[in-house]
Amino acid sequence: MRGIWKKGFVTVAFFLFSFLVINESGSIVEYVAFVRGGDAMETTVRNAYLIREPSVDPARLSPEQKQLYDRISAEAEKRRIEPIDARVDPVWKAIPGLDGEEVDIERTFRMAVQSKKGSDIAFVVRPVAPKINLDDLGAQPIYKGNPHKPMISLMINVAWGNEYIPGMLETLRKENVKATFFLDGKWLKNNPDVAKQIMAEGHEMSNHAYSHKDMSRLSEAAARDEIGKTQQLLKDILGVDNKLFAPPSGDYDQDTVRIAHDMGLRTVLWTIDTVDWKKPPVGSVIRKISARLEPGSLILMHPTHSSRGALPGIIAEAKRRGLAISTVSDTLSPNRVQTIGTPPGF
Repeated sequence: MRGIWKKGFVTVAFFLFSFLVINESGSIVEYVAFVRGGDAMETTVRNAYLIREPSVDPARLSPEQKQLYDRISAEAEKRRIEPIDARVDPVWKAIPGLDGEEVDIERTFRMAVQSKKGSDIAFVVRPVAPKINLDDLGAQPIYKGNPHKPMISLMINVAWGNEYIPGMLETLRKENVKATFFLDGKWLKNNPDVAKQIMAEGHEMSNHAYSHKDMSRLSEAAARDEIGKTQQLLKDILGVDNKLFAPPSGDYDQDTVRIAHDMGLRTVLWTIDTVDWKKPPVGSVIRKISARLEPGSLILMHPTHSSRGALPGIIAEAKRRGLAISTVSDTLSPNRVQTIGTPPGF
């Protein structure tokens, strides 16, 4: 009898809890996701329904707490960074937007109340999204990242030069740098193992058309075929759902950009070209890149003797200037590289 009563109590409690959650969320889908414990919903739903905290009401705070709250609020105004909208530049074409930042006053206040008296305030910040992003600009080519974002990318176009790939991968691995490799489709078809090795190192794999033709000279059907064949190979061989396209030799017209856009791809060019196919001396490549390096730079190279030799120096110069180095997708994203720190003793 006791077991039946216990079972009944648990059942009633379960359904009561179910009603409260569904009533609060207004979504049976969210509730089912909560019960199943799915990773994607777990943080959102559990945080929303199990550890939801009431808003801080400054009128109900003690004088000491109100002073702390006001202090945090005043500092929050100073620390706010406005987001930057994506825009179309007459020279550089599409320029990505950049998130702003703001202090989460309530979370910062709660943490400060719970911390040891006299300790520094640990400010909690959250991103503020731009109103206009790259996707809002339509079919536009991209030559660089946002100039206010201290990040650059190495874009390595691969249609030949297998003998230099291991050395480049070794340098990237040693320096803990991720690059974006734009693969010629015909090369990918003939070198799947090399491509898989590159991807296994954590690098971004993207589309460089199929047979290195001048895209502006192709009919629409031929251009779609060049991009589409490589897109399919990236998916079939590497399991990659790619979003970037680099036209061979940088040759394109507006139709090329539109076709790639229709296929869900952003057309990416470069900010600085190593011109490594002309076999320049390693030192001259490093000097050229160093002279033009700036936040948002996309640096074009190929698997060549010149770029393999210059790669350590290029990376060292970027790091010396405090520039993060990551994939093209990372550089073009609106995500900030660093969050606001807390000045000592505040």
